Amino acid sequence: MLQDTYPFYLANEAASPNADLAVTDKFTGEVATHVAMADAKTIDRAIAAAVEATEPMRRMPPYARQAVLAHCVERFTERAEELAYSLCVEAGKPIKDSRGEVSRLIDTFRVAAEESVRMTGEVLNLEISPRARGYRGMTQRVPIGPCSFISPFNFPLNLAAHKVAPAIAVGCPFVLKPASRTPIGALVIGEVLAETDLPTGAFSILPCRRDGADLFTTDDRFNLLSFTGSPAVGWDLKARAGKKKVVLELGGNAACIVDEDADLDDAVSRLVTGAFYQSGQSCIGVQRILAHEAIYDDLKTQLVAATKQLKSGDPKLPETFIGPMIAEGEAERLEAWIAQAVDAGGKLLCGGNREGAMLEATLLEDVPSDQTVCTHEAFGPVAVLSRFSDFDEALAQVNDSVFGLQAGIFTKDIYRIQRAWDQLEVGGVVIGDVPSWRVDNMPYGGVKDSGLGREGIRYAMEDMTELRLLAIRTPVD
Repeated sequence: MLQDTYPFYLANEAASPNADLAVTDKFTGEVATHVAMADAKTIDRAIAAAVEATEPMRRMPPYARQAVLAHCVERFTERAEELAYSLCVEAGKPIKDSRGEVSRLIDTFRVAAEESVRMTGEVLNLEISPRARGYRGMTQRVPIGPCSFISPFNFPLNLAAHKVAPAIAVGCPFVLKPASRTPIGALVIGEVLAETDLPTGAFSILPCRRDGADLFTTDDRFNLLSFTGSPAVGWDLKARAGKKKVVLELGGNAACIVDEDADLDDAVSRLVTGAFYQSGQSCIGVQRILAHEAIYDDLKTQLVAATKQLKSGDPKLPETFIGPMIAEGEAERLEAWIAQAVDAGGKLLCGGNREGAMLEATLLEDVPSDQTVCTHEAFGPVAVLSRFSDFDEALAQVNDSVFGLQAGIFTKDIYRIQRAWDQLEVGGVVIGDVPSWRVDNMPYGGVKDSGLGREGIRYAMEDMTELRLLAIRTPVD
């Protein structure tokens, strides 16, 4: 179902000057297709085209932007199985999860279509003192202008969509760099966008090497940089981005608290999914599990049994739950972290074995808190189990991290829920579920080393616009 080659998109047009990027099937390791690569000159032309498209995009009426987004929803729905298969191949994502991501791609564009005609301002009462008598104010949001987008490998469809769809909704031209390991989905988005009446230069989608990619960060013609990826790279990009606005959606080592009143069957089911879906390659995957001592042993027994039941193998098979990690080197890295944790006194409850890029779903317990598998983002199929006796102690353990993306809590105590919401240093608290849960219209992002700003269509639209005030004086006698 894959094409032999894929073009990139420069100023709305497909171009195939080469086929230099080999995209592999992450399960077999074989080359699955080839993709055109952009050089620095091409990226420069794309930025210039985006600048030229700024005013045409700004003038494009909301109903026309909505029509573009609605067309995307229709075409993505028609091509859903093709998109899912390509995602399964290029990312190694199990086909069930791949289909789920396609459904989220569609949701994201559908929500953006709805929001595109709902960008509103407000009327301000400026008469707050005698000197302001006769003044009134109004605000509107205006597009920020050309945007630079860099998207990651782990959700190559939906995380690209969370940049592209809001940009179209508000009228911002953009240049997108998809992850070189997983560019196909973004290029299919480009193919669909090329079918629309967007102004010339409204979008470019350019896989490229790092030497050319520097322009995505440093070029002053961009007014916004939105990056999703690793913390080390993200903060470096921010330091080099100059005056442009920067939005960062970075990593985490998300924690989940299981309190003594939790429904264990439900909690175990959700924890297994949250920790190991997509081979744990999610920035909000469950990495730290804190269980109350009253239920710890029962939870551990059930969790180990459920983890051992997970099917690993070819992601194209419907029964597969654990597919390959994105690269063998990543699996080797995490295998080493697991070994270090065991050497430091941690106990391996299950998993830990690796074959190529395939790493077993792994549970550890009693790992010293200073171990890398606890303090850093694992981004793979491993979770660390520990016990607590006091709820406030558990909250403190969650906060004992440089990250702060999302946290999950299984409890029925409304007072503890409120306390967690007040005290946890994260972008979102999820009650009765794992931190891995996300829907595409909610505000999503983190604090501390987990990033800046929020995704979620309406919130991304705010980042991609500037607030403009109109103040009117009416002379008074």
